[in-house]
Amino acid sequence: MGIFDSIITFLQTGGTFIYPIALVLVVGLAISIERWIYLSSALRTNRKAFALLKDSLKKGDIETISKYANENSAPVLDVLQSGIARLSSVKRREDVEYAMEETMMEYMLRLEKRTPFLAVLANIATLLGLLGTIMGLIAAFSAVANADPAEKANLLSSSISVAMNTTAFGLITAIPLILLHTSLMGKTAAIADSLEMAGIKLLNSLSFGPSSDEHRG
Repeated sequence: MGIFDSIITFLQTGGTFIYPIALVLVVGLAISIERWIYLSSALRTNRKAFALLKDSLKKGDIETISKYANENSAPVLDVLQSGIARLSSVKRREDVEYAMEETMMEYMLRLEKRTPFLAVLANIATLLGLLGTIMGLIAAFSAVANADPAEKANLLSSSISVAMNTTAFGLITAIPLILLHTSLMGKTAAIADSLEMAGIKLLNSLSFGPSSDEHRG
């Protein structure tokens, strides 16, 4: 209970700016948890699918890849399936590559959704902390100006200590949000790299006819 009481006292003595910073922290943690669950699931299913299709990608076995994609769900499978589906109507490498890139872009929008907000929330928490401290210091100096000379030193030191709580809480909020943002961006980059790798492996394993540029030449 000692730690809990200390936290309550810290929040109560931090001034009004403590509450918007606390709201930023709650929103940031909610976004982080949702994104962590989604990206972890996507990364796990992606790795599993990539491991199972490794040999098929080397051989260019599009029937096996397409069959597995129809029976399972993973970002890498959707990307590969979009390229395989385009093969039925075109025979150029560029067209298949464009089809897979389109699906990759759609997935990147889902993967990066809401994650950039964490960096914004971290900056907001820091700025709110600084603003709260400045407003607290202004109020403290105003109170000291009208106080008894014998009490000015004690009153000023206690008021400054209370004002600094806002900056401390802003940093306590911002630092974890920045770390979570960095971690989530790392997961997103890992998934994006696996999508690109799978697409390139599929393209390299397939045989294409002459491109339109070669026909014109």
